Amino acid sequence: MTLPSLVLAGLVAQTLAVPADVRARIDRAAAELHPAVTDVRRDIHRHPELGFRETRTAALVAERLKALGYEVRTGVGVTGVVGVLKGGRPGPVVAIRADMDALPIPELIDVPYKSTVPNVKHACGHDAHTAMTLGVAEIFSRMRADVPGTIKVLFQPAEEGDPDGGRTGALRMLDDKAFENPAPAAIFGMHVMPTLEAGQLGANIGPAMASSDRYTITITGKKTHGAYPHTGIDPVPIAAQVIMALQTIPSRQIDAQKPTVVTVGIVQGGNRFNIVADEVSLTGTVRSLDTEGPSIVKGKMDAIVKGITSSFGAGYTLKYEEGAPVTYNDPALARASLPALEAVAPGKVTAPPPQMGAEDFAYFQQRVPGFYFFVGVANPAKNITAMIHTEHFDIDEAALAVGMRAMATAVADYLYRASRQ
Repeated sequence: MTLPSLVLAGLVAQTLAVPADVRARIDRAAAELHPAVTDVRRDIHRHPELGFRETRTAALVAERLKALGYEVRTGVGVTGVVGVLKGGRPGPVVAIRADMDALPIPELIDVPYKSTVPNVKHACGHDAHTAMTLGVAEIFSRMRADVPGTIKVLFQPAEEGDPDGGRTGALRMLDDKAFENPAPAAIFGMHVMPTLEAGQLGANIGPAMASSDRYTITITGKKTHGAYPHTGIDPVPIAAQVIMALQTIPSRQIDAQKPTVVTVGIVQGGNRFNIVADEVSLTGTVRSLDTEGPSIVKGKMDAIVKGITSSFGAGYTLKYEEGAPVTYNDPALARASLPALEAVAPGKVTAPPPQMGAEDFAYFQQRVPGFYFFVGVANPAKNITAMIHTEHFDIDEAALAVGMRAMATAVADYLYRASRQ
């Protein structure tokens, strides 16, 4: 739905803390920087790097931040970069996060900035996130004397996960004290979104994206000749019953107002056409917009598998791995930030349905209040409509200026409001 622009217009007049002249300076700077930020985005797009391998991107980020007067730490959480800019006026510390990694997906669009790395592509817009956040960093550098507080920018590796199966980039950065010296009071993040058109912004109060867990169920039977199944315990039909029963968790055992997904993505088992297998494994994902959802699903999943396997005399193990928690926008921070978004895109701020995709930005939100919003990048007239994580994904680069303005205005508004309290 579209947020009521007239109501928000009144809210802007009443509660927007950032002065009008500062907003005007942000808008002018974003317009001036747009061509350079576009060039940076295209450069990063041509040279995509997978998680914890973002050495070229990290070097580019560190060099630009140092040139802007930021105190810079590199190698944070393997390849992450942290920059700190102390404003000229007293105020709180606020963090801005951008992710830098690409995906193992081939590039199938013919553009001047096409990926030069085979089977690796910025298919989730992290090139745009990095470029826009560098632009925001420069905006605050230009107005440093008037910044009431400290800007801390976090350029994070491996949001898409560790290609080698380890901990995600957000956790590695937190382990490496990215939130220390100085510690932020709040954090902001943004993500490009092709379900919104360029010029639009999207924001949620409360859940914005789902938690993401992974499970593996191993069903153990008894191997025998395929011609004599009664002499063994066949885990294949047992697994089939488990797969069907798991779907009753979201459809019949969870409140319909608490969206939940239980997906079986991999089924493996057997070694020959005429042998009853002794083991079948099911691997999949659980998504929930309820903070208690994963623990509820895990308990119900265990009960279902135990009941079905025991009735056949089979055994089982359940390995359940918690992933990113719910990306949860602090309600007070989100409501306070909406007027800034509306000021940037009058009448074009939407409240999209919370998504079942996940974001490790959620780990930062567990430490401090966070606000994560979406920047529209679609343009049907230019045939730019492909979804993220696909070979044809692209963005309307006019959105880069909108994203810079939205982030800089929201952060500045937070700082000015907090410094007055």
